Amino acid sequence: MSKPVYITSIGICLPNKPISNDEMEDYLGRINGKDSLLRKRILKQNGIEQRHYAIDLDQNTTHSNAKLASIALKNAIDKSEVRALEIDLLCVGTTQGDLPIPGMASMVHALSDIGACEISNFQSVCSSGVMAINYAFAQISLGKRKCAAVIGSELASRLFKSSRFEAQGIDSLNFDTEFLRWMLSDGAGCMILQSEKPSKGKYLEINWIDLEFRAHEYPLCMYAGKNDNKDDSEKSWLDFPSFEEASKSGAINLKQDVRQLDKVVKVGVSHFFDLIDRDKIDPKKIDWLCCHYSSLMFKSPIQELLKKGGAEIIEERWFSNLQTKGNTGSASIFIMLEELFYSDKLSVNDDILCMVPESGRFITSFMSLKVKRAANNINNEQLKNEIRKVEAPELVLSKTKTSEWLIRNLTKVWIDFETSLLQVPIVTKIHSGTLSIEDYKLLLKDLRQQVIDGSQWIARAASNIDIDLFELRSAFIKHTAAEHKDYQLLEKNYVALGEDLASIIHQPKNIGSIALSSFIFQQASKPNPVDLLGAMFIIEGIGKRLSAYWGGMIMNQLNLREDQVSFFTYHGVADENHFHNLEKALEHPAMNMEVAKKIVQTAKVCGMLYRMQLEELGNY
Repeated sequence: MSKPVYITSIGICLPNKPISNDEMEDYLGRINGKDSLLRKRILKQNGIEQRHYAIDLDQNTTHSNAKLASIALKNAIDKSEVRALEIDLLCVGTTQGDLPIPGMASMVHALSDIGACEISNFQSVCSSGVMAINYAFAQISLGKRKCAAVIGSELASRLFKSSRFEAQGIDSLNFDTEFLRWMLSDGAGCMILQSEKPSKGKYLEINWIDLEFRAHEYPLCMYAGKNDNKDDSEKSWLDFPSFEEASKSGAINLKQDVRQLDKVVKVGVSHFFDLIDRDKIDPKKIDWLCCHYSSLMFKSPIQELLKKGGAEIIEERWFSNLQTKGNTGSASIFIMLEELFYSDKLSVNDDILCMVPESGRFITSFMSLKVKRAANNINNEQLKNEIRKVEAPELVLSKTKTSEWLIRNLTKVWIDFETSLLQVPIVTKIHSGTLSIEDYKLLLKDLRQQVIDGSQWIARAASNIDIDLFELRSAFIKHTAAEHKDYQLLEKNYVALGEDLASIIHQPKNIGSIALSSFIFQQASKPNPVDLLGAMFIIEGIGKRLSAYWGGMIMNQLNLREDQVSFFTYHGVADENHFHNLEKALEHPAMNMEVAKKIVQTAKVCGMLYRMQLEELGNY
């Protein structure tokens, strides 16, 4: 049985500042220094008043297409409850990537913070974004994937730079290319699709997606790579003797056969009527129609055909941001839905129909969505049930007598430590759902002081490790490099709560923090303080096992944003990697029973003092 699929957040990237109609030619350039004679006429027809370009006034590219996509991806993740490493599928649609090889999704993946996952490329024109959504929808619906990032991204401006046409010896552009020059712009959008509903706020449930392909019936309409759309056997730009000759012939220029555009409208509306006949659409129940049209001049013909067919959708139900965001091709439906989704226009159970026609070779796509809202914050009984079985963070070490003893005894230390934490007042409040915003602010203020000390004691320990233990010294140095900026993230969370940065900077240590720091600095000052691997086990174990867990409950019960709890949620991911580094250090050839016993003892002391730090919040 298929599973429901939800769009839980949408992010966008619109590069640089908005560009007005009067500024367009300053960015794209005047061919041979001459103003375009068609620009104003085309702009009057398309109705676009501003757009964004990823090029500057010198026609230099400011963002690659993959960069636009990666920014939109980060924006979507920042708005969601998921972490980057939870994404197990990345789908990317675009008209043209930055490179012929490899695919665009690989380039975006390389720029993202997500880990190993399946990726999938979709290259077409406007419908490539919906193709990407459709694939992710199917994968999640079938239970093959749980969380997908789906992106539509375009960088059209660099195709229309005057320098390109001047190099071809062109005095003026033909209409098929000039038409697009004043139509297309840059931008990217990303949706997070999940099998799980979010715990709070709005989300969109995908009812169905339907695409129809008519390439077998019509010639090319929007294309690049050849000069004629009449004959499919005509050679492409790759068949020219050289790239230079292909360029000079104009084969690489993007073109639009405007004489066929009325057919695109008719094919799209025909698909709409077919969906009505298949009982997928009831026009009377559509609350919002998000229709991607490349130009305002196509809206009236669509409306007229719908009216004639008895499927009129009143003007108030249409939503478009073409005028203010421009025509961003495959990204348009993402950018459109992002604005609508985060506006105050939607109500629970509203039905949204998305329509994306593509003129490349006649593709139409529809997507049906329903607006949902998560249940109220988790109640206290639910939170009580979230107390998990106490388990130690798993240590994976090579099997030796010493390592087996070390794992057994560190496991015992951890179980005693985590069990005792459940009795600490601040932790009890988190689990019972009684935490107040003031409790949380106090927790941040008191934790900051110990977090600042963290990288410092690790650095001191590294300086006291002999050269004979070079690998261990390196492990400590890598650890302090990863930790030394953590306090800044905590400060940002505190400021995001509306508090003054100065008040957390000047906060004194509570007596528990003093005891913890004093002990660890004392150990770090000794020769070869390898026993501090025990302290790392406790502190990194908190990040690996408890930090994100607590952060999620804090965010839910206090109705906070990600930027107000990210210190906790970040460590749930980052400390997983730190823990792997700890495992490597524990496998050092110099490890023996004497050292192992010291590590366990230090872990015990560190656990007791860390608990004291949380018990003594506000006690200075």
